Amino acid sequence: MAAPRSNTLTHHVAAVKKGERVFENAFQSVSRMILSREIDKVVVNGKSTFDFRIFRESRKHIVGMYDEINSFVSFVKDASEGGSSKEMAFVLVGEPGNGKTFLVEYLCGMYRSFLSQPENRKYTFRFVNLDQLGSYGNIKVIESQTYEDPMILAMNIHESRSESEQYLVRRYRVDDTQLRSWYDNYRPLGACTAYIWNDIKNFTDGKIDDMLGFVEVVPVPLVESLGTVTGKYPAKDKITSSAVDLLGEESIQRLLHISDTNNPYRFDLRRGALARVAGGGIHFSDEIYKNKKDLVQVYLGIIQNRTIEIDGYKWPIDTLIIATSNNSEFNRFLAEKEEAPIVDRCRICYVSHNTNYRLQSELTAYAIGNESKTTLTGSTMHQDPNLNYAASVATVLTRLPRSEKLTPIETMKLAAGEVAGEKSLKTLSEVIDTLNQDHDITKRFGQKGLGQRNLGRAVQLMLESSETNEGKCMYAYDIYLALERVILDYVSEAGDRAKFLDDLKIAKGLYRERIMTEMFNAYMDEPLAIRKDVINYVNMIIGIDAENLGADKMWKYKNPQTGELQALKIDERYIDSVEDCLGLKTREQKDSFRTSIRKIYGQKISVRPDYDFMDNLELVKAVTDVRLKSDIAGAGSLIGALANRTNEENQKLYDRMIDTMLKKLGYCTTCAQKTIEYFCTQVDEN
Repeated sequence: MAAPRSNTLTHHVAAVKKGERVFENAFQSVSRMILSREIDKVVVNGKSTFDFRIFRESRKHIVGMYDEINSFVSFVKDASEGGSSKEMAFVLVGEPGNGKTFLVEYLCGMYRSFLSQPENRKYTFRFVNLDQLGSYGNIKVIESQTYEDPMILAMNIHESRSESEQYLVRRYRVDDTQLRSWYDNYRPLGACTAYIWNDIKNFTDGKIDDMLGFVEVVPVPLVESLGTVTGKYPAKDKITSSAVDLLGEESIQRLLHISDTNNPYRFDLRRGALARVAGGGIHFSDEIYKNKKDLVQVYLGIIQNRTIEIDGYKWPIDTLIIATSNNSEFNRFLAEKEEAPIVDRCRICYVSHNTNYRLQSELTAYAIGNESKTTLTGSTMHQDPNLNYAASVATVLTRLPRSEKLTPIETMKLAAGEVAGEKSLKTLSEVIDTLNQDHDITKRFGQKGLGQRNLGRAVQLMLESSETNEGKCMYAYDIYLALERVILDYVSEAGDRAKFLDDLKIAKGLYRERIMTEMFNAYMDEPLAIRKDVINYVNMIIGIDAENLGADKMWKYKNPQTGELQALKIDERYIDSVEDCLGLKTREQKDSFRTSIRKIYGQKISVRPDYDFMDNLELVKAVTDVRLKSDIAGAGSLIGALANRTNEENQKLYDRMIDTMLKKLGYCTTCAQKTIEYFCTQVDEN
């Protein structure tokens, strides 16, 4: 006997039984896609959470959003296990420009590539040779309008469910466990499919083998532009939007062929966005609450019942519904109390801005663009090595709410998992928990601030300025002027504007400290001069109490990065100078500080052997000041030497530092000169 053709229903059911093809609903597919990949554990704002590797893989991937992704994954997992989430939509609510749409579109892209693998493919079926039936005119082939799985047809092959079950057991020798798992995803056939199947049954006198001759199994198309498997419905204005865009409508063209006016195939469901994703797809409703009320009511029915309903005819659908909304639209919608049922059927997830300035550097790189920039005249544009840092710190500071327990800089550092003096992550957790109790969403942690679009605008303003074009360099300090312009032009609330401008001042102070370090590195002709001095200080305070310390104060220790033995001379004057710069006067204060540094060393080195204490800004600043004073009698005299280049010695120093900046520190002539010029002024000193 010849093997069954691969496009028959018999072959498909046998392939599913063997595990060569899958039969699962949309929630199970998405859940399997995410959970089959690696899962890491990370600490975010003092709390341990999961990080799903699949969201971090492509060139332009999701950055941060740990809580939001965790919420989504647990929502999908619950729905895939038959929980209450199965009858809900997942709605991302937040400020504009914080990555809601990007997250959904990234998920849709991953899902399409997941389904393109042969073992994960979705299949549907079509009825062929319909011209033999006589009542379909010139229509010879009809595909399932809602991309129903062939297994749905197999489970509805007879009129009653028990007969269909017996048929599957008899024909395919399916055991009870497998039958139960198939019927967990049971749903009736859509109106037009059931009607045509009944027509075929009447034509063939109910002979199953003859009926199956009219069925052909085909893969569901994955072309993004067709809107199949992953489809998007953007909110339109009140006049042009209608339920037709979602559900479909009666097709005049089909009525010309179909003689039986009761045939539900006269409705063209593919005209709507839902039918195209009804076969285990993802429906993305952008700005769902911007739609007019009657359209939101349509969503209400779809979310709850998972059916497309037109004139009493029903088409069950299998779709994961994700939506987005901005805070103002959502609050307006909530204010209309009669709309409570729709919100009740949504799992609301409040999306905050990214508040980790280290992660922000990746988002800033997206905003700046990875293509090499050119000036208006076509020359290559250079990027100041401090630009990303300056932009990231400034934007993140605007997103951090003020608190009595923490200064803005302490909040910023703790949110990035860094050391902030005596303050611990526990303090940050308390601050976040207190803020998140507020009923007003915009007062919660990370909910207000300059978004990614505002950062993009600032980069555009910077690029269009004549100074940037003439200097052929995106000089870091110019980003503050551009951000100030964006705040004045695009932030409507006076209170927010004042806070953001204040945050810019703090960001400039941090930039100033970074430039001090850069200048010292340039002066020492060594890119990591300060880093070495900071590590030396840390090693000295660890070695100062060592038992094997001789009279010559030489201490041997094992370098955690290389594993080699190294010798270090402990210089107590240097240790005291650094601690004096930190404002530690008494022996108790100094001992307490040393203990805290040793504790951090013990915690960090075991996890990150390359940890270098450069995130401890106070310590870095103190070491920089000490070295500047000891090497060149203070920062003032270096500023004096660089500002006053009338004598030959000062000019030589200036030329040597410029040379180091160009060759070792990644500067160009423009930003090197401007940075030295900025260093020589007294502006932005905290």
